[in-house]
Amino acid sequence: MRHDEATGTKPQYNAPVATDRAAVLGAGSWGTALAVHLGKAGHEVSLWGRDPTLVDAMASRRVNDTYLPGVRLPDAVSPTANVAEALTGARFVVVAVPSQWLRGVIREASTHLSPRSILVSATKGLENDTLMRMSEVLAMETSGRQPVVVLSGPSFASEVARECHTALVAASGDAAAVSALQEEFRAPYLRLYGSDDVVGVEIGGALKNVIAIAAGVVEGLELGHNAMAALVTRGLAEMSRLSCAMGGRRDTMAGLSGLGDLVLTCTGSLSRNHHVGLELGRGRTTASVVGGMKMVAEGVNTTSAALALGVRYGVELPIVAQMGEVLAGRRTPREALGCLMLRPQRVETESD
Repeated sequence: MRHDEATGTKPQYNAPVATDRAAVLGAGSWGTALAVHLGKAGHEVSLWGRDPTLVDAMASRRVNDTYLPGVRLPDAVSPTANVAEALTGARFVVVAVPSQWLRGVIREASTHLSPRSILVSATKGLENDTLMRMSEVLAMETSGRQPVVVLSGPSFASEVARECHTALVAASGDAAAVSALQEEFRAPYLRLYGSDDVVGVEIGGALKNVIAIAAGVVEGLELGHNAMAALVTRGLAEMSRLSCAMGGRRDTMAGLSGLGDLVLTCTGSLSRNHHVGLELGRGRTTASVVGGMKMVAEGVNTTSAALALGVRYGVELPIVAQMGEVLAGRRTPREALGCLMLRPQRVETESD
């Protein structure tokens, strides 16, 4: 619900006069939405995109017709294809590029970062080659010179850009950086909760995309609400098992970056990962589905990395494993369902 729908009027809110510039690296839907939000929150914002044609179109038309149509860029948002220009004087540097491109982007950007910059990871995924979380990649490529805050939680880009009420989590081991983000990114329609469980927040954000593909499969096969509820619940159990094995906290999975994001991505019609599963359930191949999408469905890439992490930490991930078989074309969605249902029965809850 928008903040003005209850009364029909828009409450008065004067955005703070922010002296800190922000830069957003990545002009996809989420990066553009965050740039729009930060512009409304009082920041001067540079929105960097690698494609000069897209950037020129945004600059002239003041809208990202490719990834976030219908949302006007505030005057405070300046699109650019020059990464050095984007980062000049920026205190907040939001990285919102697909996971497999993140290392290359931050490597290019690292020499242009201000010493006082705070890096904000807005990418939900795992790096396939290294199995590293996005905050780890950012820290490695910048030699730990800047604090890194992970921004995660249930959030569709178009809804944030339209000022729909949203609650997110800002996670970091640097409490001052979390507080800065909470203060500078807040708005009447956006609330941020702090956390120091970076592992839990990132694993929740990454694995929920894989479970959302499975949820789409359930819908595509028309298996009903009972099956969907079971899938989401057992998916949360898998997310919790891996997170805890890696050092995350179980209560994080019950919060916004775990259960909250999982429910949204598994049930929301705007979910790219759910869309992939839906089409797989209807009989299409992974290549045909992904090839027809403008935006990246992170769960497709995350699946193999999550399975490798499961092996590394000795954690069983049956839903993720079956999605890996389906995505690779080695098993049909119905065969994968049969494998899950015929697994040996066990007690529901597990001790730590």
